[in-house]
This record gives sequence, C-alpha cells and structure tokens, in this order.
Amino acid sequence: MNKILIGKGKNKNYLLLNKVNRHGLISGATGTGKTVSLKILVEGLSNAGVPTILADVKGDLANISKPGEMNDNVKNRLDIIGPEEFVFKEYPVTMWDIYENKGIPLRVTVSEMGPIMLSSILDLNDTQMGVLNIIFKVADSNGLLLIDLKDLKQVINFVSENRDEISKEYGNVASQTLSAISRKLLFLEDSGGNLFFGEPAININDLVRVDGNSNGFVNILQADKLISNPILYSMLLLYLLSEIYENFPEVGDLDKPKLAFFFDEAHLLFNNSPKVLKDKIIQVVRLVRSKGVGVFFITQNPLDIPEEVSSQLGNRIVHQLRAYSPKELKAINAVADTFRQDGKIDIREELINLKTGEAIVSFIDEDGSPTIAEKSLIMPPHSSFNALTDGEYENLVKGSNLYAKYKESIDRESAYEVLTEKIARDKELKEREEELAKREKEISKGSTKSSRRQKSYIDKGIDSMLGTITRTIGREIARGLLGSIKKKR
Repeated sequence: MNKILIGKGKNKNYLLLNKVNRHGLISGATGTGKTVSLKILVEGLSNAGVPTILADVKGDLANISKPGEMNDNVKNRLDIIGPEEFVFKEYPVTMWDIYENKGIPLRVTVSEMGPIMLSSILDLNDTQMGVLNIIFKVADSNGLLLIDLKDLKQVINFVSENRDEISKEYGNVASQTLSAISRKLLFLEDSGGNLFFGEPAININDLVRVDGNSNGFVNILQADKLISNPILYSMLLLYLLSEIYENFPEVGDLDKPKLAFFFDEAHLLFNNSPKVLKDKIIQVVRLVRSKGVGVFFITQNPLDIPEEVSSQLGNRIVHQLRAYSPKELKAINAVADTFRQDGKIDIREELINLKTGEAIVSFIDEDGSPTIAEKSLIMPPHSSFNALTDGEYENLVKGSNLYAKYKESIDRESAYEVLTEKIARDKELKEREEELAKREKEISKGSTKSSRRQKSYIDKGIDSMLGTITRTIGREIARGLLGSIKKKR
C-alpha cells in the first residue's frame, strides 16, 4: 500500500505516502469534519506502519483504540465512495498526559526545553530573554543539569549572588530582571510546571514504534486540560517537534514517512510568538522533511498559519469556512487563491457551502505538483465514534508497556543538589575562616594573617564559582536550533 484513500469527488482522492513529508493542512470551522479527516489520515498511516503524534484537545480521539460500527451515515458514505475494502478495526494507541490523569506522565527537563522555548512559555521580553540565556549559559558551560523548576530557581539564586562576576563574563545581569523571571516562574508552577518539568523525561524514540502487526502506534497527548494554558501547550508540541528534528538522521525522500506529527489548534503556536521563535519554527518545518517526517497543521482558518509556513504545506484538506462578515469573506477569497484550479468549480462558493464531511482537497502528486482542487466526500473512520469509559481509559494507559518506565518520577542529583551542597560547603568554609580570624586577632592584634585568611576565602569563592560545581555532573551542554539539548545518537 503506497497511498491512503481520503475521499471521493469526481475521482477518488489519495494521499501518497511518499509525499507525506511535504506536510499538510486540515482546516475548517467547528463541526465541519476536521476530526474525521484527522482520523482517516492517522488510521491510514498506522495501517502503513507509520507512527503518529497528535494532541487531543477535545478529548474525542482516544476512541481510535476501538473498532467502529456500521450506521446509516457510514453506510451512505461508503456507498458513494466505494472503497475496495472496508473493515472496522482498532489501532494501537499510547496515551500521554502531563497532568497524569488520562495518560502516561509526559515530562521534559528544563535543560532539554532550553531558553528559547522557555522564554516563550514565560512570556519574557527581550531583556529578560537575554538574561535567561545567560542563566542557561552558566548552567550549560558547567554541565549543570536543570531537571525541574527548583534547579532553575537555584541557578537563578546562584547567578544573583555572583552577579558582578557573571556580568563581567556574559554581559549585564540586572537584579530586577532576575526577580521578574523568578516571579514568572511562580505562575508556571501554578499552571502545572512542577508536573511537566522532571524526569524520567520523554525519549523521542518511544514515540516511534509499531505493534506486533506492524501498525504504527498512535501517540495521543491528552490536551483537554492543557489547552487552558495555550502557551505551554504549543511549546510542548514544538519541543517534541524540535526533538524529532535534532535527533532523527537525514534520510531524504522515503517510500513512506518515519513519523507524522499533527499540530492541532496550530494558531496558538504563532500567536504572540517572538520573531526569533517564529523564524526558527519556519526553519524546522522546512528542514524536518529531510528527516522523513510529515507535519500537519490543524486550525479553523488556514490564514492562521503564517505564509512562510503555509507555503510549505502541500497536502490540503479544507472543510467549510464561515463567512459572516466582509473580513471573513475576504479571508475565504484568499484561501481559494491558494488552490490550484481548473475553473470547473467555484472554490470560493464551495468553501462557504460545503456540507459536514465534505472538503476541498488537493494533494501532492508523483511529480511533486499539487493536484487540481476538488470537492470531496471524506471517508468514514474505521475506528469508533464512541467515547471511552473511565475503565477503558485506565486499561489503555496501564496496558502500555511504557507505563512502568514513566509512571514514577525520579529526582537525581542536578543543579539544585550540587549548588545546595556548594552553598553549605562555602558557608562552612567561611565560618571556619571567620573563627580562625577571630582567634588570631585575639592572639596578635594588628597581624596581617587575618586579612590574608579573609582574602583566601574570597579567592576560593570566586575560583570555585564556575569550576568545582561541575565535579559530579559532566561536560558542557550543547544546544540545537530551537535551543533544546543535542544528544548523542
């Protein structure tokens, strides 16, 4: 099988597996059929042995783990489309949830997230972002792992206490800026940061698996609660995408992709993102195709996606768009102009009048060109529409062979422990120096030994500031395009 049947218009519409890495778009107003289109793509990829990653914002995708059932609507669609065969089936699913309610705990370390994406999560201004980069540089250059938020806060305290010396080496670090960053960390903690940042951190290779029947695993991030914090939601998905980019080898064009990534509520990724982050997102989307990865953006309005990104989305499924105002009508005209047309249908009118389950589709053909846009009735899913019960959710989560690996959080020695030990050691040294100085002063007033001993402590403090703290951690940490850690393959 080298293609996925998506639907039928005048002809049957297929997505070619060797063109999935040309990326794609699923768009349309609420209730017009985006979820069905998503499930058809995911099911087809799983059948072909391709793993997928997607977020479940509405809590209605876990039922892909159950086989569907025949009803009048499904039968009518099948009669019109006429697939060669259609069998209801379930698909292998792994559920993930940073809140640990309906999925395997998904964690990331602060070091792995990196300063660029963390700056966006914290909504830092340019000055604050610059100081956060210095904080990470101090930690990275000394091999200090920032596993959770208490690690980051401890490094901030360390930078604050040694601000003059660090400013000389890395640039000005204002105490007011450090305080502002610390305050914003409190908001992140309140929104689930303490659960999200930690270990064991997700291994991206655990998202690229097939089951015993060679079906690709469907990795679903439970996001119905996470979406209430849209910046954290978008940065988490962006982190996963950046991990894929940094850790997958260059493979060029394959007969089928190694992985497909679906970014729901895609507009959240670009809203209010700093230019430096947007530029890097555009670069990752462009380059990740050579890693054998396809990225699909899902949004209500195609114009939510910046032109620099949308121009890279060759495979398109656009359901009905609303036109209740001149502005919305203008937007529909702009969307229609993005399709390749032959004049046989009025794309603008169709986009307004499409029925639920219909879409304007265009996919990349074997020559690498987009096909003529066509009105298509989308295939029904092979999996269920019925919501999972609490018991079915529990069985799905705990039945995964990854559950034991990620269930319990661990807290190994990292920046917090190393710096806490250093503070205690320096405090003890200082107390000894002061005691010796006091004794010597009593024995010999006016002696210069006291000043020399006091100086020895100061010298030792500066000498050890960026040196001895790394004795148990390791070498300098290297970072990739989006600021995440580069790992050895």
